[in-house]
Formats: sequence, C-alpha cells, structure tokens
Amino acid sequence: MQFFVTCPKGFEDLLLEEMQSLGAEDCRQTIAGVACDGELDFAYKAVLNSRLANRVLWSVKKALVETADDLYAAAKAVEWKSICRPDASFAVDFSGSNRAINNTQFGALRVKDAVVDYWREAGFERPNVDKQSPDVRINVRLNRGEVTIALDFAGGSLHQRGYRQEQGAAPLKENLAAAILLRMGWPAVAANGGSLIDPMCGSGTFLTEAALMALDVPPGVYREHWAFGHLSVHQPALWERQYSVAKGQLAKAADTALPPIFGFDMHPPVLRAANNNIQRAGLQGKVIVGHNTLAQLRCDNGWPAGIIVTNPPYGERLGEVEALKGTYLQMAQVAKEYFAGWTLGVFTGNPELAQHMRMRASKKNKLFNGAIACELQQFKILAASEATLRKGEATEERPINLSLTDGAQMVANRLRKNVKALKPWLKKTGNECYRVYDADMPEYSAAIDIYAGEVHLQEYAAPKTIKPAAAKARFNEIHAAVCQVFEKAPDEIATKTRERNKGEKQYEKFALADNPDIKVMEGHAAFWVNLHKYIDTGLFLDHRPLRLKIASEVLGKSFLNLFCYTATASVHAALGGAKKTVSVDMSKTYLAWAKRNFDLNHIGEENHLLVQSDVSKYLAGCREGFDVIMLDPPSFSNSKRMDDVLDIQRDHVALIKRCMDVLLPTGTLYFSNNLRTFKLDADELVRFNIEDITAQSIDVDFSRNTKIHQCFAITHKR
Repeated sequence: MQFFVTCPKGFEDLLLEEMQSLGAEDCRQTIAGVACDGELDFAYKAVLNSRLANRVLWSVKKALVETADDLYAAAKAVEWKSICRPDASFAVDFSGSNRAINNTQFGALRVKDAVVDYWREAGFERPNVDKQSPDVRINVRLNRGEVTIALDFAGGSLHQRGYRQEQGAAPLKENLAAAILLRMGWPAVAANGGSLIDPMCGSGTFLTEAALMALDVPPGVYREHWAFGHLSVHQPALWERQYSVAKGQLAKAADTALPPIFGFDMHPPVLRAANNNIQRAGLQGKVIVGHNTLAQLRCDNGWPAGIIVTNPPYGERLGEVEALKGTYLQMAQVAKEYFAGWTLGVFTGNPELAQHMRMRASKKNKLFNGAIACELQQFKILAASEATLRKGEATEERPINLSLTDGAQMVANRLRKNVKALKPWLKKTGNECYRVYDADMPEYSAAIDIYAGEVHLQEYAAPKTIKPAAAKARFNEIHAAVCQVFEKAPDEIATKTRERNKGEKQYEKFALADNPDIKVMEGHAAFWVNLHKYIDTGLFLDHRPLRLKIASEVLGKSFLNLFCYTATASVHAALGGAKKTVSVDMSKTYLAWAKRNFDLNHIGEENHLLVQSDVSKYLAGCREGFDVIMLDPPSFSNSKRMDDVLDIQRDHVALIKRCMDVLLPTGTLYFSNNLRTFKLDADELVRFNIEDITAQSIDVDFSRNTKIHQCFAITHKR
C-alpha cells in the first residue's frame, strides 16, 4: 500500500525517522509530509504510535487532470467496491487548483458526484454525504496537473489524541508539542532522569506529551473512532493485536516512575483544564501543575537539571507586544539566575520578542503553528561562574566578540542595512536562501549568503598586489561582522576563498570534516545543500528566477538541462509537470547529488533521466526534440573528461546552434553564463530570435550586482 503521512511544515525529517522506525519502506521526505510504502500492519502502527503525524493517507489513485471532466473520470475510475462498504457515509476534502478547477468546493463537488454515480451505476443506493463525521473521509489533492485521491486511514487528524478535551485560548497542537520536545532532545534528557518544566503551561500539552514520550505510551491509544473499520482492507484480528500491545504499554506506564515534570500558570481556569487533561491521560500524580507567576519560578534542589520549554504569547496588537517584551526578558532573567545548567526552549511566533531576552540562542528551528511561521529558540543556561550572558561575556562554548574594529563595524552596518531592505521581499516570497552581501564595499570583497538560517561566507581571492597579511585582516573583519550581525559563533559560519578552479579541482572536496547536508526550500522544491564540502553549495542562488520561470512553462512538455550541476532546474521542471526531463553533466559527484534531490522530491527516474556525458558529445548524438532547453555552461573548463577545452566566449555559437537543432519549432532555449566579459556573437546567430532577459532573471537579492550573469531566451524564427 502507498501512503502519504502529513505533518506541519518544519519537522518532516523527524517524521521520516519515525515512519522508518515503525516499519515504513521506500520513505521519501517532501514538503509537509513523508511518502512511503507499507503493509496494512504498518498503517495500524502508524495511527496508533505516531507522535508527529497529522494524517495517514492511503493513496488509491493518481491521474493527470486538465479539466473538471478529467477529475470526475479519475474519481469514478477508482474501484470503490474493493475499498469501502457501499453503506458508508463519506466526505471529500479537496485542495489545489488549476485553470479549469480554481475553487476547492467545486473540485470536492465533482469528486462527490463521481463517487455517488459510481455506487448508483453499480446497483447500490446513493451513499450519504456527511461533512461533519463521515465514516470515510476522501482526501483529494490537485498539484501541478496531477490529482492524488487518498483515504484518510484514521478518519481525522492524529494530533487529536483524545485526552485533551479542555484547552486555553491559544492551544498548541499535540503533535507540534511532541516535535518541539524531540527537537530539544527530551527523550535522552528523560532517560537520564532530567526534569521538564513549562512555566506557562496552559492546558498542559507540553507536560502530557513529555510524559507519554518518557513512558513510551502510544498517543493513539486514547482515540475511540477509527475510519479504517469502514474500509474493505480492514483486518480486525491484526488490528486487535496491535491495539492490545498499545493497551499493554499504557497499563505498564501506571507502574513506571517519571522524572520530575512540572507545569505552572497564573490562571486558575487553565490549570483546572490542565489537571483534567492529565487525569484523562492517566497521568495523575506523575505530572504536577501549580499556580505560580513567572517571577516566582524557582528551581527546587530535588529537580535534576533538564529543560524548560514554553510557548509564551506572541502578541497580535502593538500594546500587547510592548507588554510582552518584559515577559520575555523576565523569563530569561529567572532562567539565568535560578536554572544554571538547564536548557531553555522558547517557541514563539514573534522571534523579535525573543530578542528582548538578551541571550544568544544555541539553536533555532523553523516550525509552523497552523499558518503562523514560528521559531523554536534554544538557550543553554550557563552558571554565573562561566559567563554572565546578560552582559554578553564570552564563554568557551560560545566565544562572542562584541568589540569590532572600525572596518568591521562598517561591514556590520552595511549588512544590517541590506537585511532590513530585504525583509519585505523575503516576507512576500518566503525565500530562505538568498544573498545579503556581494562585495558591496570593494575593499571588503566577499559574498555572504543565507541558507535556511545558516551563513555561507565566500572571500573573493585578493589580487596579487594586496599583501597576504592585509587581505587576511580584511577577511577577519568581515568574519567578525558576520558573527555579530547574525548572532553566530565563529565555527558556525561556513567560510571559503573563492578562486578559479580548473579541471578536476572543481569537483574536489573543499573541507574534509564531516559536515552534514542541510535541506532547503525554493518555491515548491526541496534541495540538499552543503556549505562546507565543495566550493559551491549545490544551489546557484542567482538562477532562482530562471528556475522558477522554467517551472511555470513546462507543464506537459519535455525539458533538457545541459551542464545540469545538481539538477535543481530539472527538479523544478518535474514538479512543474514536465512530461520528461533529461539532465546532462560530466560529474558523477553532481549527478549523485542530483539523484538525491530527485529522491527528496519524490521524483522517479522513469521519465526524468540523469546522463553522465560531455555535453558536446551528448548533443552530437541526440536524436530527440525538446520543448525547453537550459544551457548554463561554465565560463572555462579543461576537465580531463573532455576531449577539448571549453571556452564559452569562443564556443558559445557552436553550442547554441547544436541546441537549436534539437529544440522543437515552438520551443525556447534559455542560455546563461557567468562570464563578466561575455559578448554574444549575434551576427553568427541571425537566423534565431534572441531576447536578452538578463534584467528579468536578476532577483532582488542580486540587484546590487547585476553583472552576476547574462541570460538570453532564444527561439526559432517562423
């Protein structure tokens, strides 16, 4: 069986590990979920044991859809008799759109009509539609021309465990609370006897989830309604075995001791709700809540050091935000004064409020609370003898240099100015990988990029006329400014010197240390990048607009990506609905990287090919046509894998002409290169239409340096 297990954005990697631990096979992490295969036994385990999932969706049909009639036909083609009972009531949840289906209610209606007509034509009575509490919930998602029809295996969101029937004004979903606890390493802390405190506990979600996690109680054991009982695949005996195991774990928990877990709040009504929820979970006497203000919070001598985790108010109106600044500061002051050796975790939808804590976060994780983009900021509380973090003093763990030279201060000022200028654009686009500085001040010649919160600093190699000592001093000033502006320790910044690499050197590892890849998002695509191993990270940021343009133009078309690097443009094309992509590069390293990008986005290789070849040789032997071609060659290459040296100024005419030979009559070739002195030989290409689209291909973050690349759209004359 094929499944898609959903979760809020921000902890898909945790969900992937959890699904693998429950026996899922062929797991593929994607946006807001994990696609996987598994037997029926896995599905039962998932709905009972997952602490992180929202829904376990059983995929029963995928089809290409252009019109509403296509959608109707796809839904009616499902063999509903082999899936569910004819007397089961149902409801349709629909998401997505295309040109013909631009309303989710309309899409749901067409699917509903198809299901009803299927049962009628099969000789059964019309099934009931129950939008509130259906026996079977059909989940339909339309994305980039493909519809996926699935059944919600549990019948409702798994974050609704069943124990929390009372809550405060702004409750945290149970699976989000579990993800935060996992990010903070609570299972290991609990195993070592460490404590947990929530000083603003509300209805007790952190406390209850922490206790269930420490006791290994399956969170689904409290639920009473399961939709799979109405499905034809349901095997009661197999389910009872799984459920009995879960009940046994719950019974065992009653006699198992817990480390100290305490919650405090200053509002009696929510404390009563917390106590009632804790009792329904069978945790009375194990989890303690009490009335206390934040200022009164103290560490009892009997509490082993552990974690403080809380979800303080975010503030929606200006007056509220101003009042909350003092709350955040007070939380930091209490933690530093009375909880040395603990870790403080603050989950907030207003990271700017966290700045008033006057502490440096050791870790930051982006998560979503519904539609609200939030951050989990973790702070290690050091003893006063180690550091007074309130005053910003250095520690061995986080050396902080707050005094900058005049030159470093100028760089820091420019960085702050650039960050401020980019904020509206970043908020509008959601880009998490972007450039904040590109030799804006020529004497400080470096490029500074942000990748999902991590900093990548590339120094441009100084001319030979600059003394090495002077160049090193300038770079040290850049580095110090970056540390201060982005609140990073020196070893948290990826630093490189950018110089011309020749031949095989461009594929060699830049750093030997074991630096893991990080996952970043660009539009709908996810990519692996590595800020340390190679001179390039795996994602050329300046070509973002061209990749997104290609993604919007390739629905139902074929795409050829030459000098593909890690095939990021091909990923966008595949997700944009391209019927076929071919990605060509000489490097095994980059093609292996491209394969991992394909896997990350659940892109199969049947229609999306990776070809290791010299581009010139590939084009010479190519006998098929393509609708869209991307040609992004290096400026110069003398790799041993090539029969000849590539000089893009000298060779671009021949390359373009051969590309146009395989470009279909109505197609477009996008030719780009990064040679600053490049001149297009238009006289040799007069039989083609050539449009210089460089200006449109430069995004806001590269507007300070528009010579980063040149880009042309080339088509056949008709």
